[in-house]
Amino acid sequence: MTLFPIPELLAAARPGGLGAFNVITLEHAEAIAAAAASADCPAVLQISENTVRYHGGLKPLTRACLQLAADNPAALAVHLDHATSRELITEAVELGITSVMYDGSTLDYADNVESTAAITRWCHERGVHVEAELGAIGGKDGAHTPGVRTDPDEAAAFVSATAVDALAVAVGSSHAMHTRDARLDNDLIARLSAKLPVPLVLHGSSGVSDDGLRSAVHHGMAKINIATRLNIGLTEAIRTALASQLGLSDPRKYLGPGRAAIQHEVEHFLEVLRGR
Repeated sequence: MTLFPIPELLAAARPGGLGAFNVITLEHAEAIAAAAASADCPAVLQISENTVRYHGGLKPLTRACLQLAADNPAALAVHLDHATSRELITEAVELGITSVMYDGSTLDYADNVESTAAITRWCHERGVHVEAELGAIGGKDGAHTPGVRTDPDEAAAFVSATAVDALAVAVGSSHAMHTRDARLDNDLIARLSAKLPVPLVLHGSSGVSDDGLRSAVHHGMAKINIATRLNIGLTEAIRTALASQLGLSDPRKYLGPGRAAIQHEVEHFLEVLRGR
């Protein structure tokens, strides 16, 4: 099949949420694509700026993800996540990525509006979907620094001024959590959903329980980003394989179980986001 625009995937996922899963290795991408096909559910393959830095470039992994998405029977999109530079966004669009997240959350409000609006205009001229993040200066976590909350009125003004297509909001989650005890503000999610004309995106979803994710979707969260839980599953499976065979050196024999663990996690989250 061909790549699908994010708005079509969001519509296809309703009344559930759209699962968006971060890719670090080829095994991640293969597992996410296989899980979407197995569950017959739309999904997003996401490549972050940190992953681009890890690989030393965007092109190889992006081309692999685009091919996997195009060949998959499920509806998939490829998305650039947490990009902070115009250059990386330009390269992604030139490679064929049709959805990007520009992260200006570490800028002050006025600079975030100005830079986000300029990038959105450029992307829209090329038919590219733009997600942005609104929040106070907060280091790596940006708007998802613990304790930060998105103000509905400020968010509405930001969306109006920038014309973005989706907004990542701070409602109680935080990036890179290994426990699943984050408490989301469902009342705030509902108020943001009612106030904003664009889909809401939850980052840091790995730290939220299954019931918490179901409730977030019920209250208006549309796109759910998941990364850390996949990495935990991958790492645990590799540790188990290596511990069971101390002389093991064939990476296929430990990366294979790791890939299967990622697929299991993605299948689970896709069912949760369907409300099951």
